[in-house]
Amino acid sequence: LSGLMLSVSCLQPSCFGYPLSIFFIITNEFCERFSYYGMRAVLVLYFKYFLQWDDNLSTAIYHTFVALCYLTPILGALIADSWLGKFKTIVSLSIVYTIGQAVMSVSSINDLTDHNRDGSPDNVSVHIALSMTGLILIALGTGGIKPCVSAFGGDQFEDDQEKQRTRFFSIFYLSINAGSLLSTIITPILRAQECGIHSKQRCYPLAFGVPAALMAVALVVFIIGSRMYKKVQPQGNIMTQVAKCIGFAIKNRFRHRSKEFPKREHWLDWASEKYDKRLIAQTKMVLKVLFLYIPLPMFWALFDQQGSRWTLQATTMDGNFGAIQIQPDQMQTVNPILIILMVPVVDGLVYPLIKKCKINFTPLRKITVGMFLASLAFVAAALVQVQIDKTLPVFPAAGQSQIKVINLGTDNATVCFEPQIQSVNVTSMESTAYMTFETSQLLSFKVTSGNKITTQLTKLSEESRYTLRVKNNVTDIAELLFDNVTSKPEEGNNLIRFINNLPDTINITMGDTSFGTLASLSASNYNLFPGGREYKITAVINSMPCSVTSKALGFGSAYTIVINKCSGESLDVTYSEDIPPNTVHMAWQIPQYFILTCAEVVFSVTGLEFSYSQAPSNMKAVLQAGWLLTVAVGNIIVLIVAGASKLSEQWAEYVLFAALLLAVCIIFAVMAYFYTYIDPNEIEAQLDEEEKQVKKDQDIYEKQVEADSHM
Repeated sequence: LSGLMLSVSCLQPSCFGYPLSIFFIITNEFCERFSYYGMRAVLVLYFKYFLQWDDNLSTAIYHTFVALCYLTPILGALIADSWLGKFKTIVSLSIVYTIGQAVMSVSSINDLTDHNRDGSPDNVSVHIALSMTGLILIALGTGGIKPCVSAFGGDQFEDDQEKQRTRFFSIFYLSINAGSLLSTIITPILRAQECGIHSKQRCYPLAFGVPAALMAVALVVFIIGSRMYKKVQPQGNIMTQVAKCIGFAIKNRFRHRSKEFPKREHWLDWASEKYDKRLIAQTKMVLKVLFLYIPLPMFWALFDQQGSRWTLQATTMDGNFGAIQIQPDQMQTVNPILIILMVPVVDGLVYPLIKKCKINFTPLRKITVGMFLASLAFVAAALVQVQIDKTLPVFPAAGQSQIKVINLGTDNATVCFEPQIQSVNVTSMESTAYMTFETSQLLSFKVTSGNKITTQLTKLSEESRYTLRVKNNVTDIAELLFDNVTSKPEEGNNLIRFINNLPDTINITMGDTSFGTLASLSASNYNLFPGGREYKITAVINSMPCSVTSKALGFGSAYTIVINKCSGESLDVTYSEDIPPNTVHMAWQIPQYFILTCAEVVFSVTGLEFSYSQAPSNMKAVLQAGWLLTVAVGNIIVLIVAGASKLSEQWAEYVLFAALLLAVCIIFAVMAYFYTYIDPNEIEAQLDEEEKQVKKDQDIYEKQVEADSHM
């Protein structure tokens, strides 16, 4: 025996009383979660800005991917328990996972199909095909190893190491949150960089490449510890036994549906012809909990929109936090930060206070409160969206055109839009906001400035914007410029163009961007500039450079900058705002994240704890699969609701989701009210007692038969 113990301890080196192998498993989990959450953090923005999909399609594909990631764990558990074993399953599916991440990184390389080097891919379908292949491989990998890694870690401990095993699961959960937190901070920073061979773009290859590298590291680290692991052979999957038991009970009940067969106490009792009493009793307990799971997917439908709708909401907000510039996809970090802070506060302070107040806060009541809070979080998101919508510019609809007037002269100007539609006065060096006209009704405009008058016929395009440039001391005192901008700049960028109000031709640069040569009173095209920065504007006039530092640009704005004069080496410019910047601050998203995190703490943690307390120990895998299935179904609900609702306003969609969850919350509260708590250990003890009694009776019967045969 001592020789055997020695060989086991040689195989299982320990550190601080823990098997050394678990440190490889925890490192592997940290790297894997970093890889998954890092890739997922930038995914919806990759769909929207790189693949050029609209908000709805980006949201739909994002939630399809998340649903797939939570459906595949069932497949992973079946492969591990019935065929390969946990170790081989983790290694083989991690290889699939790493390939998937690498394919995603390659799919986001702009220069792959940008043959004309204009900064956008020439064949988007190649990138879409590669992206979808990568995401399917990632879903198979992350989902397949999800149920295996924690269970494999638990296998490393001996029966007398219960305390260490419990602490391992706490450290394991911490490594998940640490990986998630770091990746949702780092990958958006990588995405915000500019990279490329022929043209500089947002650096998605790097944002996907770093998670791919981390996944490769996770795989290597896991394989290094191979010789130290305790590898339990596959012993068949309990899920298949439960499924077969349920299937046989339904089939047997259908066969004996006529009235001549007596009814049985429970429909699962129809499986008693083939399956033992213990499995049937355990399946009954599991089904009782799974029945309560039916309303739960609605919670996940709201919760997982942090990575889709809420991230898209952040793209229309101001991310300037003083010294720090927050990217829209970085707002997701609020959740893991609050989780780390909230779990100890809720467990150590809130629950004991509720207990002191003599309130019986049962697990099912906690889950109900969690659902209500998530509903409240979406009401908060809707209120923020209403404020954002108020700041959005109104663009011309079908049958409409918009005109703004900019007066570049020294005299005031009056513009009359004919026939007798509208008249505006514009002071020198000022401009108006955009005015909306019915395209078919606006026939001409009359401009009066100083002692000059001109009338021009108009031929405008529908759904277009124009700038009417007025200057009194030139021959052509009015000219209509086509603006070519009918949407707000995205990703917090700004659109800038210049009008040359000097008599000479000039050459303009802003930052590193050249606007080329501009003749007198002509306008440049718009160029994109990242928000939250100041830029150096340089105009070269007759080989003489003049410069000025621009004002700090906001986020999501458009400006026409007028070059007025050059005195000394200083440039005099005026700004005309074409599209106002984002004014609703990203900090307004924190309340909705806080409420949703509170909901997660009382819902998610309690849900698993309740499930485990109400089911036999050997059925935990079935409940884990059921729980992950609720997450998958929740993401499918987002696809159905967002696709079927046809709501044009985003705030209305948030309210719809909040109302649906509130309705489901009420249904769940009724189901919870009628639920009776059980003690699986007590039921199993009764079954043990009954089995002992049956065995005892059998022994007595056999002895009796033997005695009779002797006589």
